[in-house]
Amino acid sequence: MLPDAIANQIAAGEVVQRPASVVKELMENSIDAGASFVQLIVKEAGKVSIQVIDDGKGMSPQDALMSFERHATSKISKAEDLFAIRTMGFRGEALASIASVAQVELKTRREEDELGRLLRMEASVLKENEQIAAPKGTSILVKNLFYNIPARRNFLKSNPVEMRHILDEFQRIALANPEIKFSLIQNEQETYALPVEKLGKRIVDLFGKTYREQLAACEENTNYVSIKGYVGRPEYAKKTRGEQFFFVNNRFIKSSYLHHAVMSAYERLVPEGTFPFYVLFLTIDPSHIDINVHPTKTEIKFDDERSIYAILQAAIRKTLSLNHLIPSLDFDANVNFRNPSGAPSSISSFSGANSPRPVQEAWKKLYEGLNDNIEAFERGNVADPSTNLFSETSTTIQSKANTWTADSSSHTNFQVIQILNKYLVVTLSGGMLLIDQKKAYQRILFDQFSENLVKKNGVSQQLLFPQILRINPADSVLLEEILVDITDLGFGLTKDVEENYWIQGVPAGIGEEDGQNLLEGILEQVKNEASDLGQNHSEKIARILANRTAIRYQTKKLLSEEMSALVEQLFASTNPSYSPNGEIISRQLNEAEIGQLIG
Repeated sequence: MLPDAIANQIAAGEVVQRPASVVKELMENSIDAGASFVQLIVKEAGKVSIQVIDDGKGMSPQDALMSFERHATSKISKAEDLFAIRTMGFRGEALASIASVAQVELKTRREEDELGRLLRMEASVLKENEQIAAPKGTSILVKNLFYNIPARRNFLKSNPVEMRHILDEFQRIALANPEIKFSLIQNEQETYALPVEKLGKRIVDLFGKTYREQLAACEENTNYVSIKGYVGRPEYAKKTRGEQFFFVNNRFIKSSYLHHAVMSAYERLVPEGTFPFYVLFLTIDPSHIDINVHPTKTEIKFDDERSIYAILQAAIRKTLSLNHLIPSLDFDANVNFRNPSGAPSSISSFSGANSPRPVQEAWKKLYEGLNDNIEAFERGNVADPSTNLFSETSTTIQSKANTWTADSSSHTNFQVIQILNKYLVVTLSGGMLLIDQKKAYQRILFDQFSENLVKKNGVSQQLLFPQILRINPADSVLLEEILVDITDLGFGLTKDVEENYWIQGVPAGIGEEDGQNLLEGILEQVKNEASDLGQNHSEKIARILANRTAIRYQTKKLLSEEMSALVEQLFASTNPSYSPNGEIISRQLNEAEIGQLIG
């Protein structure tokens, strides 16, 4: 038999994976306790301390002590109760697991008790148990998480990444309970102060005022399941995940099956690779679901998934139709002046992103040269928008290409052809060189962006009209962390009085990619990085931007001048053999190897 302390630490491996896991368990306990106000206080992304304070019913001295025992719960008493659960917790493992890997201080008092109870636990050992004066409710302070398991603590990511996970958990619980007041304080600064409100207002308060205009109410009631919530307008769909929420009986869940139902309802309304916003609540008899599937309780099983899928899909399609978000046939309209999403073209979208090609080209010609002339006059240091990646002369490139070959004159007359709009074949004496053009662009762009970061001289292409950056407050935490780097790369960002970011400029040479999508992609990859953001922070930003910018060259027909410039710049780069992702860029084939391929 394992000692209880070791058994609790093993259980903690499933229940307490990071500080956000502690936040989830403690806040859900507050919800189950009937709290009308829940406050979350974190320091150093939860690594130093996490405190949850509520005004719920509190615990008796006996229950407070019992709560730290394994499999001790007030939620169920027999196995059959699992199929009638409407509380968040029921396993009785959370507090025992947390107390085994941290220092925990619990203060609690019931309304009928004159005095409350203070308990202090360290590594599953009770250090203090005494009466104290305390307000009604419960306060749990968790300090030095994983202090007794250094290896586990070393696996934690940087503070911005861990804080992003905490904000995710906070948002999910706040969304599920708009009738409860919430507060979040991080490093002694209040991030959220959410009053009791309706769901739509709670969404706006959590994700920003820009979400007010994109919400469409969704509601469907059947004998089997009821669906209620909001879905986002198709034109606001993002290229990043993270703002899609399913709740079943007010419990947040993850379900790729139900997500597919939503995406099928948006079919042909959103571009491929983008994800609409949605917050959907499914209410169903607990006897039709099984929530005892995973320790985190984010996965559940339905006894009739096919019906759920069909009802959900139909409900969203009806919502999109009622809100005129699905294009309808209009025989009097001139289809030549309607954009692909079905909405009429307007002056506000004159940039041409959704306009027919003839109109788009007309606008380009009309404004050609105007923006850069104005900016060059006013700033003097802004790149010409027509400047592309290969603005260097062959002479400049040639002088940097000494690593390609000692005899630089040996490749001045090389021949290059393009295959399948994806690969380049370069003739060599006695063979040929096969180059993956996308990976080559990744290397060249990475070197360019890395140099900009080191010299802090990234050239910015100013936008004729500033663009608001639509990100939620949680992503703003990461944006602040990388703000210096992206500014050095050439992004121009300003913040207005309402704390909204505006994109004033983008790095020169990234083509026509939308600044919003580009920054969203950078944020998404930064927060999902497997390793810490410590030493190579800037390098990762450069790599992410290079990867995203190079996508447009994956299958692009190049002119002969572009092909020659690509080859020359590749071999003038810091590492012509490997992309910044560690992938091989080219392969050299000699005459014998070519003969073997044919023979």
